[in-house]
Amino acid sequence: MKTTIRIALAELRSLFCSPIAWLILVIFAFQSGLAFSDAIGRQIQSQAMGYGLWGATSGMFTGWMGIFPGLLGNLYLYIPLLTMGLMSREYSSGSIKLLYSSPVTNPQIILGKYLSVLVYNLALIFPLLVMAVFTGLTVKDADLPLVFSGILGIYLLICAYGAIGLFMSSITSYQVVAAMGTLAVLAALNYVGEVGQDYAFVRDITYWLSISGRAYQFIDGLICTEDLLYFLIVIVLFISLSILKLRAGRSKVSRVRSWGTYTAVVAAAFLVGYLSTLPSLKFYYDCTATKSNTLTRTSQDIVKKLDGGLTITTYVNLLEPNYGSGLPSQLKFDVERFEQYMRFKPEIKMRYVYFWDKADNESLDDRFVGLDDRQKAEKMSKILDLDFDMFLTPEEIRKVIDLRPEGNRFVRVIERENGQRSFLRLYDDNQKHPSETEISAALKRFVVKSPKVAFLTGHGMRDIHKTGDRDYNRFAESIYFRYSLINQGFDVLTVDLSREDIPADVDIVVIADMRTPFDEAEGGKLSAYVNRGGNLFILGDYRRQEVMNPVVAPFGVSFLPGVLVEPNDVDLPTLTVGHITAQAAEAFPTYRRPYAYGYTISMPEATALSFDPSCGFTALPVIVSGEKSWTELQTTDFLDQVPTADSLSGERPGSYPTVLALTRQVGDKEQRIVISGDADCVSNYELGKTRNGVNSSNFTLLTGSFKWLSYGEYPLDTTRPEPTDNEIYLGRDSRRWIKYGFAGLLPLALAACGITIRVRRRRR
Repeated sequence: MKTTIRIALAELRSLFCSPIAWLILVIFAFQSGLAFSDAIGRQIQSQAMGYGLWGATSGMFTGWMGIFPGLLGNLYLYIPLLTMGLMSREYSSGSIKLLYSSPVTNPQIILGKYLSVLVYNLALIFPLLVMAVFTGLTVKDADLPLVFSGILGIYLLICAYGAIGLFMSSITSYQVVAAMGTLAVLAALNYVGEVGQDYAFVRDITYWLSISGRAYQFIDGLICTEDLLYFLIVIVLFISLSILKLRAGRSKVSRVRSWGTYTAVVAAAFLVGYLSTLPSLKFYYDCTATKSNTLTRTSQDIVKKLDGGLTITTYVNLLEPNYGSGLPSQLKFDVERFEQYMRFKPEIKMRYVYFWDKADNESLDDRFVGLDDRQKAEKMSKILDLDFDMFLTPEEIRKVIDLRPEGNRFVRVIERENGQRSFLRLYDDNQKHPSETEISAALKRFVVKSPKVAFLTGHGMRDIHKTGDRDYNRFAESIYFRYSLINQGFDVLTVDLSREDIPADVDIVVIADMRTPFDEAEGGKLSAYVNRGGNLFILGDYRRQEVMNPVVAPFGVSFLPGVLVEPNDVDLPTLTVGHITAQAAEAFPTYRRPYAYGYTISMPEATALSFDPSCGFTALPVIVSGEKSWTELQTTDFLDQVPTADSLSGERPGSYPTVLALTRQVGDKEQRIVISGDADCVSNYELGKTRNGVNSSNFTLLTGSFKWLSYGEYPLDTTRPEPTDNEIYLGRDSRRWIKYGFAGLLPLALAACGITIRVRRRRR
């Protein structure tokens, strides 16, 4: 050990007397200092302008504008310059013969050289450590474990680069050749991950070999044994190869034995690497303050209840626009979408089934005019260089599963060993793929009965099967809308009271915008449901008060005459911008964050609600109109006339409740009812409508109402604690001094140290 340390110290003296080593330190310090000063400067500027900071630590160090990802792209340029002379210099100067004749062993030589690289790498990341300390002193509740995790990833990466550079230096006496060889190996390791991804066996090997992106999980604050072992395996592998190369030059070894040893070392590295990729042998540590890389407690509890095997089968239609996510070349990336779940349930298996069938794809139809579906599929497979025989025909896929109700779209089927199944879909939004909320909701169906929601039909009520502007398909059963009930864990059905009773297993009944009243028999069926404590979501509308009031009268609620108006600059005055109340935010967790962010509910032609507590219910206002609104009783033409509040007619400006939450005790159950004075607010049209100047989030009303009506079961709450590093203790003028310090003073100090050491060395 002492000999190894002496060699390391000698190599360090040589390194720190080299202008190249100091030049690398200065350049890296300048680059990282400039990036850091810009990153923290953006945060300080944003704070000075009055914008709230969100995760300041993460904003500075990670993400697409953070300093760590930017540094990774340039690190490979520094290390070859550093390592190119480690052994090449010994060969070219002839000093290798002195080492061969000394009692120093091959491992001592190589380990001593590499130990010097480890120490130099610590000096290289020293500026990052200074930035971490500075961040801890200037940022409130700075997430320092996240920063140190990223620094660890960068350090391991450059140490792996150093081991590769040492090996390349040990096989040539030319330093330039060693540097170029190191660059070539690093380029190969970065590129190899894209090789053979269409073939299962090759895919696993090349994907593991790739060094590209290995440090990104560290940067994001997640330490995984697979990535940690990868760096250690690469380091040990190339150090071992360097020792073997040195041994081959020092003593005569047969070529067969030499290559056999090389093969054994590489095979051992591959074996350990393969074992490290097995889900059951992976271990994780989430360094982030909010545990952003880990499933929320809600999802963890669901996964723990799923005993037995679990298979996720992905059906990929070549003729459907989303086929690319499931192609063989993308499978490794696709599996990563479920890695957080595999962390807690390693026995999850992923299967992929490929087929072609008719799908809604106008772009494909326009590009391949005149071709039938089979011809389109054949042409697509040829263009993508895929075997057409791997795709099942429509007849073959329907023997396995009929996906026509799903529009033959990209879909996943989650199956348990006991035969339970659940669908997981892609959605027509920017995110496309399901988030933790939707995945966990699909899994929860296996362990908890899904609430059953019955939409009453007839009497002109809103239709969940129609996609017209006023209907409810989008929020009820659209497979393409992320927040639809069926995608959030609910089961949906329709009930016609003129033909049937409300089934006993129904948990929530929806009554939306009746145009004609119930007859006596229908009213009796609804009353029977209410009397047994069933929950309801009732949506009235302007001009429907006379029909809807008898329905809500037993609850002490009344839809007031007229329509709510509030003059505005974005739409007709009949647009009510509803505000979440403080009482609702305090009582219902779902409304807390939207309330804090000032989200509103847009309600066209809403009516105000009144409440009489004498009927035995307790009411809480959930949504209210603005302070300047009133119930307009006289004006009917809001396009050409400007309504004014006439106090003599009872039109008094003020804040009126438009959504109420009612409760009462029925036996051992708390009955819950939500009543809305507007039925358009959750219509197909309004859920997709945006208005300038109106920060509306109408699906919040759906998630909040149905979560409360289902007693918190669905939709799932997978929100995380908000980061507390939301303040920087620095003023706007400090940005200049930070840049002077980190991009100027620190590199200059390192340059001064290098010059001083070199001058003193020359004097000696």
